[in-house]
This record gives sequence, C-alpha cells and structure tokens, in this order.
Amino acid sequence: MSLFPDFEISKAYAEKYPGVGFGLVLISGCHDFSSSPEFTAFKRKHLRKMRKRETLAQISDRIAIYDAFFRKFEYACPLVKHLKRTIHSGFPQYSLLVDAHFMAEMCAGILVAVTDFSRFEGKLVLDTAQAGEVCAGMGGRKFVTKKDEIVLRDEKDIVCVLCQGADEKTRVSHHTTQVLFYAYAVPGIAHQYLEDGLSLAAETVKEFGGGCIESLAVF
Repeated sequence: MSLFPDFEISKAYAEKYPGVGFGLVLISGCHDFSSSPEFTAFKRKHLRKMRKRETLAQISDRIAIYDAFFRKFEYACPLVKHLKRTIHSGFPQYSLLVDAHFMAEMCAGILVAVTDFSRFEGKLVLDTAQAGEVCAGMGGRKFVTKKDEIVLRDEKDIVCVLCQGADEKTRVSHHTTQVLFYAYAVPGIAHQYLEDGLSLAAETVKEFGGGCIESLAVF
C-alpha cells in the first residue's frame, strides 16, 4: 500500500476558492543532516539560477500575489522577507529538510510547508476556517483563525493555517524519516509552480537524504 496520504478538498474550499491548487509530495526512508560540501554546492547552483534577472522578476511577481492575498486577511506574507534575505545572503543553512523547503519556496516563488508525515492523524483535508478556530503553532504560538482563511486539517486538528503558519505537532526533526512537503496556491498562482517547487524539494531530499519519492500530486 502506498504511503501517500488520503487527501480531499472540502466543499467549502472548492466553493470559496474554485480552481486554486494545492500540492503534496511524500518522501520516505530519508535521513536529515546539517550540511555537506556537495549539498552546499547544489544550493549555490540553484541560487545562481534563481538570481538571474528574468527568473527573479517572475518569482517576485508570484510572491507579490501571495502578499496581496495575505494582506486581505491583515497578515504580511513571510515570502517577501525570505526573498530579500535570499537575494542578499543566499539560502539559509539549517538542515537538509528545512533547507529543501526554503529552496522550493524561493526557486518556484510559492508557499511550501515541510512536515513529519508520521505525526499526522488520519486523512488530510484542505478547507476554509470558521472565525475563532484555534491551532497550536510552532514555538508555542497560538493561531486563531479568521473566517475563510485557508487551512489544512487532519482528523484531529488544524495542522496549518495558510496565512499564519504550520503547527508544532507535525514539525520536522533530525529523527524524521517520512517527510511530507505541501504547497499552497492562492488565486492567480498556476498549478505548474506548485509542481516545480515540490519536485525540487523532493529531488533534493532524494539525492542528499537517500529517500524514496512515494508520490507527487497537485490538485
């Protein structure tokens, strides 16, 4: 049986955000690490591609679309700061899984989350929130949703609020061996960019973490 998670899009999401995509890719049997000379060189290669004038202009345009969507809910999109930092200082250096996530975001100009698949509880549902729902965010933060915010749920909790962040429960660690990357579109972002970003994340983890790509899907 495939490890790829059960996933569905709620009726509420489909009605509120028709045709707005979402993608997932699952990599099993991987191992995390801090860095290696080969991985550093790999990141530099992709950084050079990302910084090319025409490519960077397209990435900036997509990030501006995300930022405009976030501001409708009175949040600032973190991709804006991440892009400025990446242009000036390069990709951050945390660990393979986290770095692959940042590379996917910056090279594709999309919003990506990196999570420990073993921590999810049951089926995943892309949904809209009611006002006042609560999610335990990373670092002890408390997320309180606004009406029609985009959220991802498992069968027990909200596991990510698009405009606020992912939860603490599914956070990756050096013990993570099954990593699930997922990517949100917003209105105006084509499905292809989700596939591009998730493919880069998956191939990076496969090459440097020894993982097996179970499946990649964009809905």
